[in-house]
Amino acid sequence: MMPRALRRLVHLMLFCPLSKGLQSRLPAIKVKYLLLAWLGILVISWIVYMQYASYSELCRGHVCHMVICDHYRRGIISGSSCKALCDQRTLTLQRCMSTSSTHQVYNGLWKEKPVVIKCGVEDPVKTDGAPDSMLRQEMSLFDKPTRGTSMDEFKEMLHSFLKVNLGEQSSLSTLVDRVITLADVNQDGKVSLAEAKSIWALLQINEFLLMVALQEKEHTPKLLGFCGDLYVTERVSHNSLYRLEVPNSLQSIVPEALSSSLNHWLAPAWPRRARITIGLLEFVEEVFHGSYGSFLICDANPYHVGYNSKYDCKMANLRSVASEAVVRGFLKGRRCETNADCTYGRDCTATCDRLVKQCNTEVVQPNLAKVCVLLQDYLLFGAPSDLRGDLEKQLRTCVTLSGLASQMEVHHSLVLNNLKTLLWKKISNTQYS
Repeated sequence: MMPRALRRLVHLMLFCPLSKGLQSRLPAIKVKYLLLAWLGILVISWIVYMQYASYSELCRGHVCHMVICDHYRRGIISGSSCKALCDQRTLTLQRCMSTSSTHQVYNGLWKEKPVVIKCGVEDPVKTDGAPDSMLRQEMSLFDKPTRGTSMDEFKEMLHSFLKVNLGEQSSLSTLVDRVITLADVNQDGKVSLAEAKSIWALLQINEFLLMVALQEKEHTPKLLGFCGDLYVTERVSHNSLYRLEVPNSLQSIVPEALSSSLNHWLAPAWPRRARITIGLLEFVEEVFHGSYGSFLICDANPYHVGYNSKYDCKMANLRSVASEAVVRGFLKGRRCETNADCTYGRDCTATCDRLVKQCNTEVVQPNLAKVCVLLQDYLLFGAPSDLRGDLEKQLRTCVTLSGLASQMEVHHSLVLNNLKTLLWKKISNTQYS
């Protein structure tokens, strides 16, 4: 039981401060706070509803799983991940990270190891919603090559496809062999029709094509397996430069200054951000005059750049990186809807148009300049005082670069190396190097 003295103290704190006039208005005050409470409940309910509606619209992994496993069991497709996904159930989809209903992205587990699972689903507007309708729509993805196609003919198909989408490169035959090896799931030295259909469907996805072309590069996530046009990659610990991503439903009510301040507060220590930046600059080098041509970063977005637990940069999303040969071809008048020329997924026209529009408006701005625009806020916040002046100067020079990198190779390389050297000198021989 509460002691008498303590009860008197509580009584004094709760009731004595209130004047008689205030006590007479207490019912009105209660009504006001009740209305505010109901308003708060309505706002929270709306946010929860919007989040649920968005989730149910964007996250359709069950459809992806159903379609892929149906094709696998009917012998239409093949892949190194098919048994784990459909029979053994050791490959499982978990947290949804999709930002598009047609591009499904999930964190998952494969043999108890964290992975990322990506697959495409037809736009629900184009189907009547019935499972058999979805299956019929998906069948068109695996219509090539046709029965009777020889290995030599399939290799020629691959070579022509890669030539269109990567440009004329002396190394294309090596890439064709890499694709054939990847397609040969059972490693019997042959490619079955199901294996050929699967790898052909996958190559229509821009990100997958780039992963195959850049698989030996340090800052590209490793491709771990596939089944039909579903593919599995290593999971990147942090899939954005910034830790806080405001949901679309809340962007209109959360001030940009608030989210920016929170991201500054949540950001890794500056030396770790410098290490991530060095990795991102190395990625810019990797896609500039690589073994299979040059690539354009059409959308330098903080949510496309990630890093692992060691703060090594890993590109979390390659969908907005395009072959320079493809973009230049479209800018010269080739149409996006020409299937043979498009590697941007099943909704080919819309996605291809988006990428070409992004690169068209910035085609004279090299990758390095786009990345430096992204890095200005990320790198200057909290920078050491003895470095900040030089860093601002280098970034200012970097963002003003114009003209294609291939036309200004020496200047491009000089600016990039100056930035890397400046950062590396500051963190070398420390715990962050």
